[in-house]
Amino acid sequence: MQEVYLPDSARLVADSLIKRYGLLTQHWSYDYSVVWRGMEMLWELGKGQKYYDYIYDALDKLISPDGSMFEYSMDAYNLDLLCIGKQELLLWKKTGEQRFLSALKTLRRQIDGQMRTSDGGFWHKKIYPNQIWLDGQHMAIPFYIAYELTFAKDDEGLKDASRQLVLAYRHTYDPKTGLPCHGWDESRQAVWPDPETGRSAHSWGRAVGWYMVALADSLEMLPKENPYYEEIRGIFNELSAKLLSIRREGVWQQVLDCPERAGNYLESSGSCMMIYALLKGARLGLLPKQYGEEAAQSFVCAQKQFLGRMKNGEYFIGKCCKVAGLGGQGQRDGSYDYYMSEPIVSFDLKATGAFIQAACEYEKRTGA
Repeated sequence: MQEVYLPDSARLVADSLIKRYGLLTQHWSYDYSVVWRGMEMLWELGKGQKYYDYIYDALDKLISPDGSMFEYSMDAYNLDLLCIGKQELLLWKKTGEQRFLSALKTLRRQIDGQMRTSDGGFWHKKIYPNQIWLDGQHMAIPFYIAYELTFAKDDEGLKDASRQLVLAYRHTYDPKTGLPCHGWDESRQAVWPDPETGRSAHSWGRAVGWYMVALADSLEMLPKENPYYEEIRGIFNELSAKLLSIRREGVWQQVLDCPERAGNYLESSGSCMMIYALLKGARLGLLPKQYGEEAAQSFVCAQKQFLGRMKNGEYFIGKCCKVAGLGGQGQRDGSYDYYMSEPIVSFDLKATGAFIQAACEYEKRTGA
């Protein structure tokens, strides 16, 4: 992996990804959105029009002239499918094309019909009844907030969106570890929840990373007079302090609440998401300045731990958990052994997109 600090790594990794994969058009997939957000940040930093064009050219193929979206199914009521809405909103604002507006409205209708827990929290998916996952906060809430700020005539949607972040933390927080767990099942009927608390057994690094990104991105947009703003900011500060206290070699492990257990490893996607959120939070004044300084140190450590280069000169991100979830096919039980059983991969889109985002935030901070 990278032995010394590599300047301009966001652009170098993005260009390697484009060369390796071309346009991302095979699926309607949240991991595409993670990559595209990184490209959007590069474009905003003045690194080149080609990064905006990369997003446009992909969604040009995925969204039909009538606004229908390739592979999208509202009937699934899957929060993951909302993530690309952020890029749809970007393209609609930039181009004014009605197909992007039509697609946005479709995703917003999904939110209206999304199944909820008894206190109003979104189910992660229709196939996971009564369950709140941290992952879903990133997939849905920044899009929901951005949509409401753009189109809504009142603040009811903003209140609903911000309340999701609060409910997710309240239900998943484990006072014994000071960390949120991966998920919560109100019904306690799945294979994985604690029968008393409904929480899953462990704090999975990428799930916490998803949630940290959701907090940072949402707080950037939310009006301070929002009734949940101060509580969300408090959660962001509390969780940030905890995460900075449990780093290993400057980054974070696959399972955050089991630092000494055999097999636990430094994981790239969750680490890069946390670095991005911490850097952004400090830049926006949402977190103490010192947190930003520590996160900048962690970014340099992330390059050392996760950034590699192939013989042909292309860069890649390694040490990424390929996928993890709760229940469903294979009855993923949320145990430590389960999280250790998932494959560790390189070239993953989630880790690569998260690294690009973190690198862009680092460059905003340092100019290099």
